[in-house]
Amino acid sequence: MTYCVGILLRDGLVLAADTRTNAGVDYVSTFRKLTIFELPGDRFITLMGAGNLATTQSVVSLVSERLEQGTEENSLYRAPTMFNAARIVGNALREVLAFDGPHVRETKADPSASFIVGGQIAGRPVRLFQVYPAGNFIEATPDTPFVQIGETKYGKPILDRVVDYAMPLDRAAKAALVSFDSTMRSNLSVAPPLDLVIYRRDSFRAHKHMEIAGDDEYFSALRKRYGEGLARVFDRLPNPEIDL
Repeated sequence: MTYCVGILLRDGLVLAADTRTNAGVDYVSTFRKLTIFELPGDRFITLMGAGNLATTQSVVSLVSERLEQGTEENSLYRAPTMFNAARIVGNALREVLAFDGPHVRETKADPSASFIVGGQIAGRPVRLFQVYPAGNFIEATPDTPFVQIGETKYGKPILDRVVDYAMPLDRAAKAALVSFDSTMRSNLSVAPPLDLVIYRRDSFRAHKHMEIAGDDEYFSALRKRYGEGLARVFDRLPNPEIDL
């Protein structure tokens, strides 16, 4: 299982993904699910995938192969807007599923995948999209400034409570990591190392790109203090008036 989250902010983007691709008693593997495409001074585009690993890898490979020789319709380096970039990823996903999907389904496996596409093209605003398995997509807005794919339910409540379009980048990064802590506590198939990318508007490069291991000093302290804080808040809440 996978968990990926993207947060749209007035000042840029925060994006994070785990790297676990399989979990069990006898086999655990990792694979990077966050890919960055950069043209200095012109564009910064990130792609995160969840779902069938073969499908996500094929989509990333297909998009990568078309960067230099493609057209506005299929190259992220030539797309005039981030909307077009999201459409390129959606079309690549449809292409992969049309080719591989029937054969994967014959084995009773699910070939579907989903993606988060975020970034900025020069002269255009920062934008963030969630691409569904059908290849269609929705866009994050200042009113709904984050999107998630993969194992989303455990990490969503904290994002609903604290994420705001106007919040600083570092505060949003903290929210993303707390969201991962909540997910990791409830689902063992999501685990470090984590990829965390912070993008500052109009920079057209990753401001920060960090790999966060399970024993990372900051992440460990954050998880500990958040857990202790929740326990203290819970203890201060009034008990229900029940005659026991």
